[in-house]
Amino acid sequence: MKLIRHLHLAVIALALASCSRPHFDAAIEGEKLLRRDAEWADLAAAGKDVDKVVSYWSDDAILIFPGQPALEGKAAIRAYVTACFQTPGFKIHWISEKPTFSPDGKMAYMRGADEATVPGPNGSTMTLHTRGISIWRLDPDDQWRCVVDISNEAPEPKQ
Repeated sequence: MKLIRHLHLAVIALALASCSRPHFDAAIEGEKLLRRDAEWADLAAAGKDVDKVVSYWSDDAILIFPGQPALEGKAAIRAYVTACFQTPGFKIHWISEKPTFSPDGKMAYMRGADEATVPGPNGSTMTLHTRGISIWRLDPDDQWRCVVDISNEAPEPKQ
């Protein structure tokens, strides 16, 4: 009788444990991550709310952009975003694609294409085209945040 009772308790414990772990669905989570990234790109393109834009990076994020020193942490990232938004003519937008997830669904990476308008050497603006990889982490508050943001110059389009 005790053995049957222990087996029942073990079955119940296993059932409860499997219910407490949410099932990871890469397709659903990929759509969620792409939406979050698109919201972020739109906020950055608007160029108005530094704090909101910075909130999409994790506290320990690192940014590696062409010709720039690596930026580490929220304070450095906030200063960078603030300076960009205060630069006359600055504008940025990107599109990311193909989220790929770690087996546990807590990390992901996406590739993307960026377009940034910046002051040029002769005082007019110029448009830069970059490509990059962003690495995202699902933080304890169940929000995806970018932890590594790397870009480099995109090749010239083939003629």
